[in-house]
Amino acid sequence: MVNTLLFGRRKSDDDTVVEMLASAIRRDISFGVLRPDQKLKLADLRQAYGGSNHSMRETLRILSSEGVVEATNQRGFRVTSATEDDLRDILLVRLEVEKLGLKRSLERGDVAWESRVIAVLHSVSRADATVLKNPDDVTALEWDEACRDLIMTLISASGSPRISDMAAQFYGQSRRFRLALLREGRIDFAARAARRTALQNAIIARDEPRALGVLEDEIGADLGA
Repeated sequence: MVNTLLFGRRKSDDDTVVEMLASAIRRDISFGVLRPDQKLKLADLRQAYGGSNHSMRETLRILSSEGVVEATNQRGFRVTSATEDDLRDILLVRLEVEKLGLKRSLERGDVAWESRVIAVLHSVSRADATVLKNPDDVTALEWDEACRDLIMTLISASGSPRISDMAAQFYGQSRRFRLALLREGRIDFAARAARRTALQNAIIARDEPRALGVLEDEIGADLGA
């Protein structure tokens, strides 16, 4: 019998606990419950979220790899800073990575890719309408996830898993800034709708300069730049 665990292992209860802890802490960082530069002490985190020392350390390791928390010199962790310099740096990387991913997708993507893009653009429109009507934490996170799905779909035909991984990582790092704009009422949803229409038309026409220009405008607006 072939040992199916030779190159991996089955998902354990510990994995599920870590995923739940990571999701909860990630959410609270996104909404500012855990503030930028705040020290993350294991005892305090366990009291607030549960879990064992081992599962919480593994959770912080995962969040550190995502760039939303970082290790300190004292072998502890803190929430990653959220300064203007951080915002500009995230904006720079997102522009480079996502534009490269879209450029390659426009060159390589087929009709099925176009169909997926059109479908997710429709989903984002619905998410916009929902969060405008009922802007609570749940709809805000669902809206953010719809926006993330759009970016990941746009670059999904690039043929590069590493581009997708980098895009997902830096999109996640920008979540705090994006949700702050939403909370403060600083997102122009009419302009977002116009950009989506322009993006869809550019993709169908395979108009690379236009598509990349619209994406650049969208990323800039996404981060309030």
